[in-house]
Amino acid sequence: MTPIDPAGTVAVVGAGTMGQGIAQVALAAGHAVRLYDAAPGRAEEAARAIAARLGRLVDKGRLDPAGRDAALARLLPAARLAELADSALVIEAIVEQLDAKQKLFTELEQVVPDDCLLATNTSSLSVTAVAGALRLPGRFVGLHFFNPAPLLPLVEVVRGFATDPEAADRARATVAAWGKTPVACADTPGFIVNRLARPFYAEAFRVHEEGGADPATIDAVLRECGGFRMGPFELTDLIGQDVNNAVTRSVYEAFFHDPRFTPSLAQQRLVEAGLLGRKTGRGWFSYAEGAERPGPATAAPCEPPAEIGWHAEAPRVCAPLREMIEEAGVKVVRDRAPHEPGRHAPHEPDWHMTLPDGAELTLTGGEAATPGNGGPRIYFDLALDYRTCARIALAPSEKASARDVQAAVGLFQALGKTVSVIADVPGLIVARTVAMLVDFAEDAAGRGVASREDIDTAMRLGVNYPRGPLEWGREIGLDRVRGMLRGLARDYPGGRYDPSLSLRRRAAVEESLL
Repeated sequence: MTPIDPAGTVAVVGAGTMGQGIAQVALAAGHAVRLYDAAPGRAEEAARAIAARLGRLVDKGRLDPAGRDAALARLLPAARLAELADSALVIEAIVEQLDAKQKLFTELEQVVPDDCLLATNTSSLSVTAVAGALRLPGRFVGLHFFNPAPLLPLVEVVRGFATDPEAADRARATVAAWGKTPVACADTPGFIVNRLARPFYAEAFRVHEEGGADPATIDAVLRECGGFRMGPFELTDLIGQDVNNAVTRSVYEAFFHDPRFTPSLAQQRLVEAGLLGRKTGRGWFSYAEGAERPGPATAAPCEPPAEIGWHAEAPRVCAPLREMIEEAGVKVVRDRAPHEPGRHAPHEPDWHMTLPDGAELTLTGGEAATPGNGGPRIYFDLALDYRTCARIALAPSEKASARDVQAAVGLFQALGKTVSVIADVPGLIVARTVAMLVDFAEDAAGRGVASREDIDTAMRLGVNYPRGPLEWGREIGLDRVRGMLRGLARDYPGGRYDPSLSLRRRAAVEESLL
């Protein structure tokens, strides 16, 4: 599909931070840009701010002075909506209120030509609902840029129920012509990124609320073991607890209180207390002058065992561990232990390592380490890559002795890992988070929210995940992901962790091919 003509005018309504960023992107693509804001003088103020940013790009050598001057000559603040009459595309970035957006677009329909593409940058409202008041809803799309728009590559191109396919294709082609990476998605609560990212926050908050680990430790495990750029506690402090909580509650309400999207009570209390993160000086952490950030819980040095037992075949994600252990000088004695009923699905190998006093050490299966029967057990967390990760979390059962825990800690320390010993929470930290992310992504793909490729692209570019969740599921194995979720569901009945139908189907297909 052909993008809008570079000679066509792009109008941006709303001159706040996001509107300014979108205007800058359109200017960089060569368009004339009309910038309008209902507040008198706000458009002129925004134009000066854009000019200052372009000036800083010149100072850094990223833009030549002639390019800056040409862009500024195409930037035209508008005092009235009527001045947008020659627009080929209008993008709205005003307050997140449905009635305000509907009023704006019904007024715009009286100004712009019928072939003008209309777009909203909403992140939380239904594109279909915004378009519902329009005379020509078929030309209306969502163009959800991420902040800061000039820097972040992802744009979600959202099809409302009444959006014409040609309009969506044209919007996607335009975004691509602007040098961005568009992903197409249906009009679902949260679109792709805000829908699929909920478990990253929710699981961490739940582990904290249950006393499994403190925020600094959870953040460190997700960064240093899971490979995430930031932990959820430090990230929500940066975003703003009020903003993150509002998105979570919006998605929860839009899905009619689906338990998978349940908000965090602890985060709600922060919001109620006005502890919103960096912008207020305190959130999960303090940002007061001189305040020290608490460090993660880290185990003291322990002696590694001289040898361990290795029972059955390790799952693919844990396969490097045996070689790593042998490289560290720990003897590995291979043996197959009898299957213990009820621990895993019958078709899964009952893989674990055995420590010198007989305790089992194994990858979490989703359930708590303390079972109703059986001997001492210690679970370790899922890692993005066991060779390169810097930290491992361990959760010992109540039957595990201090010597058992020291042996497990010493073993992973011998592999060059920092170790955090946390309480016996089901699924630890990384594993339960990733399992839920995979399930959310499989569910979205199965429901036609977006293509599988666009889902992974959105999560890598939109929130900097180290892997797309669908790619991650393939790496772990969907059967194991399903098993982790079932383990969580046994310990947490109520539906939150029930594997989605799409995941169950694809896991069954994967299993049949083995």
